[in-house]
Amino acid sequence: MNASVHIIDTTLRDGQQSLWAMNMRTGWMLPALDRLDRAGYEAMEFFVPVVQIKKMIRDLEEDPFEWLRRGTARAKQTPLRLHAGYRSGLGKVPEAVSKLMVRTIIDAGITTARISDPWNDFGTLKEEHDEMRRMGMESVVNLIYSVSPRHTTEYFVQRTRDAAALRPYRLCFKDVGGLLTPERARELLPRVLEAAGDIPVEFHNHCNNGLGAFNAQEAVAMGIRHVHSAVPPLADGSSQPSVLDIVRNLHARGYDVPLELDPVRETSEFLTRIAAREGLAIGAPRAYDETLYAHQIPGGMISNLEYQLAKVGMGDRMDLIREEAARVRADLGYPIMVTPLSQFVGTQAAINVITGDRYKQVSDETIQYALGQWGREALDHMDGTVRDRILDRPRAREIAAIEPEEPSLEEVRRAAGADLTDEELIVRAYVDDAAVQLMRRLPPPDEEPFARSPVVELVAQLAAQSAQHEISMTTGDLSVRLSKR
Repeated sequence: MNASVHIIDTTLRDGQQSLWAMNMRTGWMLPALDRLDRAGYEAMEFFVPVVQIKKMIRDLEEDPFEWLRRGTARAKQTPLRLHAGYRSGLGKVPEAVSKLMVRTIIDAGITTARISDPWNDFGTLKEEHDEMRRMGMESVVNLIYSVSPRHTTEYFVQRTRDAAALRPYRLCFKDVGGLLTPERARELLPRVLEAAGDIPVEFHNHCNNGLGAFNAQEAVAMGIRHVHSAVPPLADGSSQPSVLDIVRNLHARGYDVPLELDPVRETSEFLTRIAAREGLAIGAPRAYDETLYAHQIPGGMISNLEYQLAKVGMGDRMDLIREEAARVRADLGYPIMVTPLSQFVGTQAAINVITGDRYKQVSDETIQYALGQWGREALDHMDGTVRDRILDRPRAREIAAIEPEEPSLEEVRRAAGADLTDEELIVRAYVDDAAVQLMRRLPPPDEEPFARSPVVELVAQLAAQSAQHEISMTTGDLSVRLSKR
């Protein structure tokens, strides 16, 4: 009997985060989820509150808890997942409120999360993992891949052992930067699987270097049996490989993939129509880019930097910032280029280039990093001279003197006011008071009106088959005429 490979869908979370900047509306998500739920996925990644709450309220003017409630109510066959735990890494949300967020998600019916430490420090992650288990949330623990002189095979083998010692539900080998090559996969993944012991390992990768689909295929060849993928148009580019490519390739190699592709294709057609109508990105395969391995800035962050530089008339500095990012990353001890560490590196590189004097000006986050407030490994691996220069300024002494407070949930409630619901308290902590007032005025989201319309489907089929320039339809007192542009 052929080995079975199970697919975890990322379309509604990482796919849209990578390519649509979290601009998917609840009304689009629901019809897509209905179709994906019929396909037989092992699980679907669904909610990322640290990004989604602010984005949905501020930019989309939608209630993120409507996304959560309606989505979990509609998923009948496929388990949905949370992305991230209660320690967001952003340092702004009281931990008590983040735990309330996790409990709210558990109450909605999601009981599995994928969690990380940006340094692969699983001693630090243990408390969060164990507490989430006590709360009722099992964890898929990420082992984040990176490339640097210190990210050796031995490094990843030991970190895998450390992660497996937590006894999580699963591990996930996560190539967040799209840096893995087939050769490195063949060398490293068997050692990771051996070190994981009896803990199953998932494979999550991005397509930044153009090798995403092939790397997923090689991961399966090395023994991994749980693969993450996305549905076009939210696949490829800086997202995950297309599920259609992965399934086709695995079938060609003789693997069994228990997935129904008709609902997947329906989802792809639906979301592609949305993308065309709304002017949203349609993911496409990328060419291999060797420069990625020097700066390692994630694709979405590069596009944001380019936009900001263009606004201030410095769009021609991007190549210099890429080069400087490689130097800053080395100065800071080769942090993994994942949130929030990648933002620190990229921002400081931009400051260095714009000022023309390295570390003359530094962000508060760079100072906090040099103080070890974003991970103790920074103190072990930073360039000492650079660290001294960062900390030799009055602002660094001010930040060092600040004693961080961790208020209880009761203290947060007293400060916020007694009239807030749990959801409103979460929104106040994740965004601000104005977001709470806006959320109270938001109407329920409308489902995409064309998602299930037989008329629209019929017109689409006629348009595809007809050589005519016009299609006319009449029913009762209603007459519709559609013309090609």
